[in-house]
Amino acid sequence: MRIERLPLNALRAFAEAVRENSFKAAAHRLDVTPGAVSRQVKLLEDRLGVKLFERHANGVCATEAGHMLAEDVQAGLLRIANGVQHVTERSEDAFQLLLSAPPSFLQLWLLPRLPHFEASERQAEISLDAEARLISPLWLPNRARLALRYGQGPWPGVTSLRLFEDTLFPVCSPSLLKQANLQAPSDLLTQTLLTVDWCRHAGPPIPNWHDWFKSTGVAMHKKPNQRQYSLYSLALDQAIAGQGVVLASYPLVADRLASGVLVRPFADRYSLASPLTYDLLLPIEGDMPPAVARFVTWLQQEATNFRTI
Repeated sequence: MRIERLPLNALRAFAEAVRENSFKAAAHRLDVTPGAVSRQVKLLEDRLGVKLFERHANGVCATEAGHMLAEDVQAGLLRIANGVQHVTERSEDAFQLLLSAPPSFLQLWLLPRLPHFEASERQAEISLDAEARLISPLWLPNRARLALRYGQGPWPGVTSLRLFEDTLFPVCSPSLLKQANLQAPSDLLTQTLLTVDWCRHAGPPIPNWHDWFKSTGVAMHKKPNQRQYSLYSLALDQAIAGQGVVLASYPLVADRLASGVLVRPFADRYSLASPLTYDLLLPIEGDMPPAVARFVTWLQQEATNFRTI
């Protein structure tokens, strides 16, 4: 009989009935009614064309054919149970990795790339924590916690690996660029400047529009029209929608520049080198677990492949 046609529920009910020598006791073990067990056994007998039980007024008794079949069925069910247990134990041994990083970095840079690593590391269970505050990295035999931070070192009490330097420059939608005919930094003073409220950022201040205009030699005699957002991704979405110009961190907008939904109005000119960097923070003590080492190597390789301006 082809395996896809095997009546597995009936075989399980039959095996329990033979083991217990009772439909009622088998029903109790399977958490069904005795009538359900009886029907499953009858279904199996009809399918096989073999009598598996003798029915009596006081109960049932397996036939010789029933006992022979029961031995093979019980052995098969035991092998299935062992296989399920083995898979479960392997899942319990899966390495758990928690990475804490700023929300904008997770959403705009890491998440689009992470599936490539997960496809090759199926035993690594990766959780992401969108948190900008500093946490203490740690690693244990089956789990680890790492932190990726945007700021300015040195970072106390940890080992840090530099992933990116940062560069800031204006970006906008192609439609706004065409409509506004932006030729020089001073032209942005007539545009809506999209800004992000970084008040929750711990550490040195993040360069802003004032810093960028100062680096280009443009004096801000009057305050330009600005629209403020609590999340970087919101400001970026509004820039894509043509609602203004945002001062972009290169790692966070590179994919959108590549896709063409955002453009740099001044090409490669007028970039502001930021004193802040993207760093991966690791524990000082202890040996790095192999799964963490592979993740760190992958992350560094992705950063190396990601060319900064």
